[in-house]
Amino acid sequence: MSSAADSSDAMLEQLIAKEILPQSGNWEGTEEFLNRIVQVLLKYIKDQNDRDQKILEFHHPDKMQMLIDLSIPEKPENLLKLVKGFEAGRFTYEIAPVFILMEKSVMTRMWEAVGWDPEKADGIFAPGGAIANLYAMNAARHQLWPRSKHLGMKDIPTLCCFTSEDSHYSIKSASAVLGIGADYCFNIPTDKNGKMIPEALEAKIIECKKEGLTPFFVCCTAGSTVYGAFDPLENVANICERHKLWFHVDAAWGGGMLLSPEHRYKLAGVERANSVTWNPHKLMGALLQCSACLFRQDGLLFQCNQMSADYLFQQDKPYDVSFDTGDKAIQCGRHNDVFKLWLMWKSKGMEGYRQQINKLMDLANYFTRRIKETQGFELIIENPEFLNICFWYVPSKIRNLEPAEMRARLEKIAPKIKAGMMQRGTTMVGYQPDKQRPNFFRMIISNQAITREDLDFLIKEIVDIGESLE
Repeated sequence: MSSAADSSDAMLEQLIAKEILPQSGNWEGTEEFLNRIVQVLLKYIKDQNDRDQKILEFHHPDKMQMLIDLSIPEKPENLLKLVKGFEAGRFTYEIAPVFILMEKSVMTRMWEAVGWDPEKADGIFAPGGAIANLYAMNAARHQLWPRSKHLGMKDIPTLCCFTSEDSHYSIKSASAVLGIGADYCFNIPTDKNGKMIPEALEAKIIECKKEGLTPFFVCCTAGSTVYGAFDPLENVANICERHKLWFHVDAAWGGGMLLSPEHRYKLAGVERANSVTWNPHKLMGALLQCSACLFRQDGLLFQCNQMSADYLFQQDKPYDVSFDTGDKAIQCGRHNDVFKLWLMWKSKGMEGYRQQINKLMDLANYFTRRIKETQGFELIIENPEFLNICFWYVPSKIRNLEPAEMRARLEKIAPKIKAGMMQRGTTMVGYQPDKQRPNFFRMIISNQAITREDLDFLIKEIVDIGESLE
């Protein structure tokens, strides 16, 4: 090995994921790591065009698991180990490459984080959280009325389901797509902090039963889109058990909190769910798209979605056909969404993600404190529990106006401030109205490269632009 290669290896051996861009400014390490990955890709392309190369290096799945380490570690792995893993060669069986085994490794960590037994759980990567929620509702209906798979809604009672008024619209969309009807997906009121009110849920369930409807599915949200609220999972789980309803948790946004021992209490009771949606492309920072729907009961996905296409899913293949997971998906071809997540998780380890999430929560708490102590800012929710900080900035010129006039003026402030930010090219923060409230800013702190200085700058920029408005 050349001295240059030795030097390169020595550098990468000292680095872990958080020591390359965008976090530390270590450009030399970043450049070397990316160059090594490019060399791996170039070698692969060259080998693929060499007709003397075997088209397939077949190994049975159990042997492949011994040849390559796909486990998610507790501690971060250095970049040299990651590169060497890619340089070791390619292992594949049939059409699906090693990514099927990666899915199992990653899902095992996710099932464990939820609190389920990996030997009994199931799951699938889906093209977004909306489709993951659709998987969950379809499975819930199938478990109760399996004949619906072949006969549709014929001879099935009039079903209805329930979700928070602040939940993602995809729950109502799933109800429409499955033929249950959007009007039979009932929105349950939330409290001042955006959490579903359990008493209102149970009252609506009882009301629906009296009206001849058949409740079957309840969705709780763990990290709502606007306010970042976590519904009271334990209380709702109790209601679902009493009424024998499927309990789904849409943790698309908040699922990553399960990786932080300090903050996972916000999802207390999630282990009682029948299904969980979790989007690693949100809090965990994986690139779009990377979404999973997890199930406490193994086998239900196959029962619900299997169509036994003979040209794909033959039962006499030369390996364990349980690794052919395609027949539990409603798609045929599926995008490889697991590799980027596996690579991130492998490089950061469980410890790295714990640090990342705790850092983001610390930044959110810091930003909340700064908002409270800076004149002119008003929080929508006084003590946000997640990374969504919603607030108004009230310029000094309108602070003493009558409430009705101030409200009318305030409606236009956030859009004008955002326009000013865009014209300056400094930053962008989303805004929206909600529940009779005029437009307010919705700051989401999910970028792990953010610093306290960045947040201080944002506050200063909002004040500067806001005070200059006519």
